[in-house]
Amino acid sequence: MAKERILVVDDEEDILELVRYNLAREGFSVSTAATGEAGLALAREAIPDLIVLDLMLPGVGGLDVARALKQDSATRRMAIVMLSARGEEADIVAGLELGADDYVTKPFSPRVLVARVRSVLRRKSGEPATGADAGSVAIHELAIHPGRHEAILAGEKLSLTSTEFALLLFLARRPGWVYTRNQIVDAVHGDDYPVTERSVDVQVAGLRKKMGARGDCIETVRGVGYRFKEEG
Repeated sequence: MAKERILVVDDEEDILELVRYNLAREGFSVSTAATGEAGLALAREAIPDLIVLDLMLPGVGGLDVARALKQDSATRRMAIVMLSARGEEADIVAGLELGADDYVTKPFSPRVLVARVRSVLRRKSGEPATGADAGSVAIHELAIHPGRHEAILAGEKLSLTSTEFALLLFLARRPGWVYTRNQIVDAVHGDDYPVTERSVDVQVAGLRKKMGARGDCIETVRGVGYRFKEEG
């Protein structure tokens, strides 16, 4: 089986080597870059499965790198894990709004980072985290195929980030059930994800926009959270 390819972009040499070493030890094929410009060039030259991207980079910053990757049709489906010392809610939201799949703050545990990377890659590939996650969903002209990591709405394939896909699948599996934002984050990202209510709202807003007229299938339950509308 081919190794999954990961690009790590960070201007701090010690952190770059720490992340490279731990990912390589887990069997990933790892390349590195110390600037945003170099990271963009490498990402476009040999498209990796995932990029671990520092936010604070000299020259072209991490958010600009993420924006450029998501605007390029060749790289927009690449998974992105942001890695930064900036852990304020506004920074996390900015990363998620650009399509990042996860956000890890410094200082960090290498084991946690590796677990986060594996989780994002698993969601991207459509591999279920547990047996209970297996099986397709069909509701409201929407068909979700976890194994193919594919969501089709009214005959059109939706272009979703791995996080948006996991969120949509989680809600659509049990239409009518109400979930709090914390329950959604736990189900989609795991207990160690940097939880903010705003970050869930950003993902839901992105999903609704991509679903167009059917975006109202994801209902807000004021004071509680979200649910997927029941048929009828």
